[in-house]
Amino acid sequence: MPSIRVETVIAAPPERCFDLARDVGAHVRSTAGTDERAVAGTMAGLMGLGDEVTWEAKHLGVRQRLTARITRLDRPRMFQDEMVRGPFASMRHVHEFVPRDGGTTMVDTFTFTSPLGPLGAIVDRLFLAGYMRRFLISRAAALKAMAESAR
Repeated sequence: MPSIRVETVIAAPPERCFDLARDVGAHVRSTAGTDERAVAGTMAGLMGLGDEVTWEAKHLGVRQRLTARITRLDRPRMFQDEMVRGPFASMRHVHEFVPRDGGTTMVDTFTFTSPLGPLGAIVDRLFLAGYMRRFLISRAAALKAMAESAR
């Protein structure tokens, strides 16, 4: 089960970073490269504990849908979303917001398992983990720009 950890230093308070990370509109803007959009569930505003959203996006040349639910939330420290339905066998994304001098360290920990058992595990290691790391870094950079531009 691959686990990807990405740390991003943001010159904005944890509360701002936390709210941007769970804002549906900010999510759409931060994933423009995959044409991601909300198609069901919470389709606008801030997601809260128990909320679900179905995202439709184009990843690896294929249009896909993934439904995620917020399963833990401790504002402004962390929240966690988990896949309810979608292309992975399992997926969990923990978002942490650690206060620091002059801002926040945002920590994304993304853990997933591909379907197809041993074949999926090979794909995870050889290709998918790298793709997901680049996706998370890109999304974090976009959230950083949003958070810092509001100052």
